[in-house]
Amino acid sequence: AFGIGTAAGKDLKIGTLSPLTGPYAQDGTDIKQGVITAVEVFSPLEGFEDVEVLPGDSACDGGKATMAANKLINSGVNVVVGAYCSSATEPAQIPLMDAGVVQITPGSTAERLTHKGYDHFFRMPPRDDVQAWSTVEFLAKKQGAKTIALIDDKQTYTVGLTDNIKKFAEKNGSLEIVAHEHITPGDSDFTAVLTKLKRVAPDVIYMAVYQPEGSKMIQQARKLDVDAIFMTEDAVYHPKFLEVAGDAAEGVYLTFAKAPDTPERKAFEELYKKKWNVDSIGSYAYYAYDAAMVAMKAAEKCGCTDADTLSKTIRGNTWEGVSGEIKFDEKGDRELAHIVWIVKDNEFVPYWDPITGKDL
Repeated sequence: AFGIGTAAGKDLKIGTLSPLTGPYAQDGTDIKQGVITAVEVFSPLEGFEDVEVLPGDSACDGGKATMAANKLINSGVNVVVGAYCSSATEPAQIPLMDAGVVQITPGSTAERLTHKGYDHFFRMPPRDDVQAWSTVEFLAKKQGAKTIALIDDKQTYTVGLTDNIKKFAEKNGSLEIVAHEHITPGDSDFTAVLTKLKRVAPDVIYMAVYQPEGSKMIQQARKLDVDAIFMTEDAVYHPKFLEVAGDAAEGVYLTFAKAPDTPERKAFEELYKKKWNVDSIGSYAYYAYDAAMVAMKAAEKCGCTDADTLSKTIRGNTWEGVSGEIKFDEKGDRELAHIVWIVKDNEFVPYWDPITGKDL
């Protein structure tokens, strides 16, 4: 555990719930490190003796996430920042909500997570339906695509995305789903699926997968000379995608929220890189940092740690974060839009805004 002490007062215990083992451990580590960085920046808190971080491993697995959540509850956490995969966040919600623990997810975008009437649950990134709408708008209006093939890995997050893309494509009327393939999480050979899609010859192949599957899939698609627009989503918006995929990533489109260019964001990036000895920052470290910041600022503002008062304080105020202005609605969602990015010269470059329909 990581703690920073202050004068006499109560303690605030923040648990993290993210994959620290398994194929998505990089994202999980980003989340844990984002929270620890926030505690370093915003401690000490007035009226609190100590802010402690207790990391939990969800492994992007429902059973393990539930066990880790129960362990955090038994350790007396007041807030949990997590989980990352929606398939881990959803089962963890049950014990956390029952125990009266505030939960702020820095990564889970399945829309139903905020549709259950949980007063103590909040989400930092935009939902899957927002992301799917942005994707279909871009492909139909900007790219003039007529046919799309979908690939998902059968997890809550990716299925939510492909279901929403189907829904919005149907509404749009000009984008036809010509194939829908599935992979297994942790797979590394996608040759069979990609060869099948090469024969179908869609205008677009949409990869609803996590990382590292995203980088491996695009590498194999390039080797097979698959002639299609490749598009993916926020789970693949990670420095590791560029690092692993290399030249193969060139020209891939992604959806991710556009972050503000503020002095606070620059200060966070400098501190984070120095503290963790890294050259680049995983995208979910920003959301985790903001989640912990909101929890700490709200606890300081209300002088409380109970879930009811803390949640009301979180919801009743506007917070300035490194991911932009943070204001939660009654369900615990933010009004945050995606933009479309393109990989150009091994960097993520802002490309198109679905809200305005204009190039960036």
